[in-house]
This record gives sequence, structure tokens and C-alpha cells, in this order.
Amino acid sequence: MRHLDDYLDKLTNLPPAPRVLPELLDLLSQDNVDSDRVVKVIAYDPGLTASVLQLCNSAYFGLATPAEDLLEAVTRLGFNQVYQLVAALVGSKAMGPPQLGYGIDKGELWKHSVASAVAAQCIAEAQGENQAVVYTAALLHDIGKIVLSDALVHSYAQLIEETERNQQALVDTEKKLLGVDHAEIGGRLLARWRFPAKLVDAVTHHHAPQGAGQHGQLAAYTYLGNMLAHFVGYGYGHLPFALRGRSEAMEMLGLSKDALPQFMIATFEKIDLIDALFGVAR
Repeated sequence: MRHLDDYLDKLTNLPPAPRVLPELLDLLSQDNVDSDRVVKVIAYDPGLTASVLQLCNSAYFGLATPAEDLLEAVTRLGFNQVYQLVAALVGSKAMGPPQLGYGIDKGELWKHSVASAVAAQCIAEAQGENQAVVYTAALLHDIGKIVLSDALVHSYAQLIEETERNQQALVDTEKKLLGVDHAEIGGRLLARWRFPAKLVDAVTHHHAPQGAGQHGQLAAYTYLGNMLAHFVGYGYGHLPFALRGRSEAMEMLGLSKDALPQFMIATFEKIDLIDALFGVAR
């Protein structure tokens, strides 16, 4: 991993570590967590608190009377729902700006990431899996692109040319041009930010879930969430993902190919939530 660390050490424009997410994930893993503890973690950031309340009181959730504070929001919507809002808002700070090295406009990477998270969550819900962990892995799957974007600013034309000429995935061209790819850089960044190992492995291997070992299922959820986001119209850039590995990912989760349409429909049904999140954070 030394070459990954060397790459990260050279950068001066990385966003601050989103410490709130690992802390909240840890609380979510515990039984009967006191809502006051959840509120205390979120309330450390006043701006985040205000945005969460704005979302909780948006038309999407349709509360009869507005929640006046975070504790009331957590009580009425539930910890899991509030966590998903927090995670998306935190992610918007890192992934909202344009990523010129990939030809990604402002907001495109972030909106795709949220759509991936929602899609992956739909699958996890149907499978009885931990929705918060799956949602987080899919939300952060492309976080490595904010690291590699600067390095590719002057190589974007070459990136596209080689991808087309070789008929390969963009991630393979990254590896050829830079010696690293966005998936492994993203995983290493999450490790530095002290995210759990299962999330590190899922992000590192989200293009090839079988390589994630004991965390392969989480990587498979992430892979399929990413794929579904593109299928429902929340993609970006040029050939951003490859379809190779789809059958393996579905097999790892015990899904038949006939299951994909129902998950696309479930994701479409949550488009209003994606748009609500995007509206607050942009």
C-alpha cells in the first residue's frame, strides 16, 4: 500500500475526514442506543444540523408539524433515516465540486453517489442486510475520484482514447496511466479516515467484488448499486463502469437476473428523495 500512501501524501486539497460517519455507524451497530448520543455527534457541526433539520421538514417526509430540533427529528424519523440524510449531506461536501480530470460537472459525482446508495439500500432491504452499512459503502464508492481527478486534468483525452481503443473499463485505463485506480485509492482514503475494514474492502473492490474476501457481499451490493444508478439515469462521464462481474455480484447475493427490474423500480420510487437531498446540498 505504500504507493497509495505516497500518492495521497502529495495531495494538499483533500477534504477533512468525515468523522461523524464512523462514529454514527458505530452507534448504529449497538443495541438500544440513546438518541441523545446520536444527537450529540451530529450537533457538533451546526451547519450539518441545520441541513438535516431542513431535510427532515421537507415535503418529501411530509411531517404534519415540523421537527423543532434534532432529538425530535431522530425520534420521529428514526436513527437509520436520519443517518442516511447525514451521510448524504456529508458526502456532498467532498463529491459536490466538479472533477475536471474525469469530465464530471458540478454535482454529477455526488448525485450519482446518492443514487447508488439508494439503489444499493433497496437491494439490502429486500435481502435483510444492514442497510446503513450498504448505503455508506455505495455512497462512498467513487470517493477515490476526488483524489485522482487533479492527476488526470491534462490526461482526460488520453484516458478516453485508450479506454475506447482497448475496449476496457475506465478503471483499467486509470491503472495503466497512473499506476493506481480510483477504487483502491478510495479504499485507502477510507482506511486513513478510520472507516471499518468492511467499508474499506467494499470500496476497494467495488468493480470486482469477488476480490473483497469476507466482505465480498458488501462489495457486491456496492457494485450493483453503482450499476443501477447508471441504469436509472444517474450516471456521468464516458464509459464510467463495465458490466463485467455483474453475474458474479448477483450470484454472491443469491439474486437472479430477473430481480434487477424490481430493484430499478424501487430506486425510481425514491427519486424524490435523491432530488430532495440534492436540492438541500447544492
